[in-house]
Amino acid sequence: MKQPQTSEDVQLLRKTLERDYEIPEPTIAPTLIAVSGLPGSGKSHFCRQLSALLQLPIVESDAMRKALFPKPTHSPSESQRLFRACHSLIKELLQEDISVIFDATNLIEYHREQLYHISDVAKAKLIFVRVKAPPEVVRQRLDQRMSGNDRNDNSEADWDVYRKMVRTAQPIRRNYYTVDTSRDIQPVIDKIIREINR
Repeated sequence: MKQPQTSEDVQLLRKTLERDYEIPEPTIAPTLIAVSGLPGSGKSHFCRQLSALLQLPIVESDAMRKALFPKPTHSPSESQRLFRACHSLIKELLQEDISVIFDATNLIEYHREQLYHISDVAKAKLIFVRVKAPPEVVRQRLDQRMSGNDRNDNSEADWDVYRKMVRTAQPIRRNYYTVDTSRDIQPVIDKIIREINR
């Protein structure tokens, strides 16, 4: 069976994004807010708070995976195709001077380097945010996730996935904000808004 072209994947992801968000007007200086963190760290909650305040769309990898793969397997080839399409969509938006939030684990520096390159080429401001929470809080959240009560939660990662991914996380080589979602996240949100408006 022929693999769909990346452009077809991007079109599908863009339709998904436009269904879920009102795409903002182009801005003189677009911004890419890229979030990095382990499953259960509170990335999506943090991104939703930012999105509500800034009126920006979120390219959320878990939601986009379900749009591309109704029955996801999380295989390496599936993930490769997903992130190729996500990165292409982000590039397209930034080239149209539309700011965007990228919600994905982004734990490997090689993957983050692609985001550095995309923002550099688009001459967009890049704001990286590392989201974290204490392991006991993460475990509690992931146990709740498995009960399936949160309709907004698109992730299927559990505690075993978290433990595997902890070992793969690499330091972020560029400047970034750190937010602990077991505490008040508003101070970091305020700093990001100030940086965007600077």
